[in-house]
Amino acid sequence: MRLTRLKLSGFKSFVEPADLLIEPGLTGIVGPNGCGKSNLLEAIRWVMGEASAKTLRGGAMEDVIFAGTTRRPRRDFAEVTIHAENVAAMPGLADGIEDGAAEIIRRIERGAGSAYRINGRDVRAKDVALLFADAATGAHSPALVSQGRIAAVIAAKPQERRAMLEEAAGIAGLHVRRRDAEQKLRATETNLARLAEIMADMEGRASALRRQARAAEKYRDLATRITLAEARALFARYTAAVGEETQAIHASTRADEGVTAAQGMQASATTAQRDAAEALNDRRIAVQKARDAALAARHQFDKLTAQRRTIERRIADLTAQLQRLDADRDRETALDRDAVAAAERLTGEAAALTARVSHLDAVVPELAGRIAAADLLVREAEVALAQAMARRAAEQAERRVAEAAMVN
Repeated sequence: MRLTRLKLSGFKSFVEPADLLIEPGLTGIVGPNGCGKSNLLEAIRWVMGEASAKTLRGGAMEDVIFAGTTRRPRRDFAEVTIHAENVAAMPGLADGIEDGAAEIIRRIERGAGSAYRINGRDVRAKDVALLFADAATGAHSPALVSQGRIAAVIAAKPQERRAMLEEAAGIAGLHVRRRDAEQKLRATETNLARLAEIMADMEGRASALRRQARAAEKYRDLATRITLAEARALFARYTAAVGEETQAIHASTRADEGVTAAQGMQASATTAQRDAAEALNDRRIAVQKARDAALAARHQFDKLTAQRRTIERRIADLTAQLQRLDADRDRETALDRDAVAAAERLTGEAAALTARVSHLDAVVPELAGRIAAADLLVREAEVALAQAMARRAAEQAERRVAEAAMVN
């Protein structure tokens, strides 16, 4: 196998697509430290199927994608392509490799993982590793010398040196295929053991099925006998049912006649029930009206009773007032009689005094004071008489009001 071309896009520092031609002879990359020379070798390792991010100087496989800078945004995928010549055909891939030329592509996307293609056909990572192993190379081939690789080869263990010698001899692919074949053989042995277990289980199930088949035969025989017995029983029931049906027809005829008579009686009963219901409804209406009238009368009676109690209390009050008025009237009548008697007495006295005045003109100066006093008594008596007459008129008016209230 000979590598002829290397394409990179978005892989580590190669943000822009880069195309490297590997011409016959010596092809070298010269540049200062940090310019990305080691990234080319890592790109070759990566496209050959390298699965360790630590070997590629990263913490995760997605670290091979361009992470971006202050001026350039990061990329979402990385892709590396190798063109190779003199590629041996592989089982299952012979139709994809023409004239010994092959184009191997590995592409990774953030959050989606890696994908491999050989000549435009999707393949597994194992297929790519076998393709390079048949050519005595690969991602871990000692032919790929990176930084510190010479010291690692010098300090290599015997097993690692054996692997380098086998790869140099071109038998690394045979060992890979041998391990694959051994894994398939172990899987086949496991499947055979599982198949033996399944066969033993199937034998047990077959024995159980044979027993079930014998039981099923007995069941079918018994089912046939049971069916025959049930048919005979059904025929006997049918015969009895036919006789019962005849009797039932006669009974049904008699029952129809009874039903007809009962229907007539039911119609009469329905009419009577309807009339009774109407009469009952009328009586219920009358009872309800009577209840309403009784309730109204009860309310009216309670109202009149309350009014009667109120009138009785008013009559008692008026009787007490009338008694007080009679007492006041008697008192005022006595005062009136006293006033009249006093007035008559004073009138007599005034007449006597007048007579005496006419006869006693000589003693007028002496009697002037007595006359003035008598006049004062007369005026007081007249005032008392006027007050008594006023009280009497008021008592007569209250009496007439009380009598009118008692009449109502």
